[in-house]
Amino acid sequence: MIILKKNIVFLFSILVLLTQTGCEALKPKKVSAKDFPPDPRKRVEKNINEGKGFRLMGGSNTGTNYEFASANPLWRATLDTLDFMPLASANYSGGIVITDWYSENNSPNESVKISVRFLTNEIRSDALDINVYLKKCSEGSSNCSISKNNNDLVADLNLSILKRATKYQKEIIDKNKKENPYIIGDPKQGDSRKKKK
Repeated sequence: MIILKKNIVFLFSILVLLTQTGCEALKPKKVSAKDFPPDPRKRVEKNINEGKGFRLMGGSNTGTNYEFASANPLWRATLDTLDFMPLASANYSGGIVITDWYSENNSPNESVKISVRFLTNEIRSDALDINVYLKKCSEGSSNCSISKNNNDLVADLNLSILKRATKYQKEIIDKNKKENPYIIGDPKQGDSRKKKK
């Protein structure tokens, strides 16, 4: 009976390992050599500038800081740009922000609604899918027509959000630079390799 249990556990372990080899997480990620400088000191400098890395000793003892969505500069920039409009839905995990209908005081029969869908967390021109909807109602407000109005307003919103997100990203990188106590050494210092002539 014990031998049978050991065999079942052994076979189950092999089965689990075989199924895991087909998983995407265990396969190596393809990277381009263009993304990483060949000089190790430049790679270290790039990682420190981007705030990547860890500290072995001397780290701060302030405890855990959970920032979640506020750490994403694109998300923060979108919410700050649409701050003047009431939000109907803001779902960080779903990657979408939808405003409620908004109208100016001088035009109560026209209102606008904006939806922003995040296609990536990277700050780039194709990161956002922005749609603007225009609702026009007659004087009695019983007959309303809604149309998609993707004109210059979409381009202006996209530009405004990306500019603000870039500013937030720069602030994060500068903050990480200040908090990182490691100094990049002089390339000549500590280089024991002799150059071939």
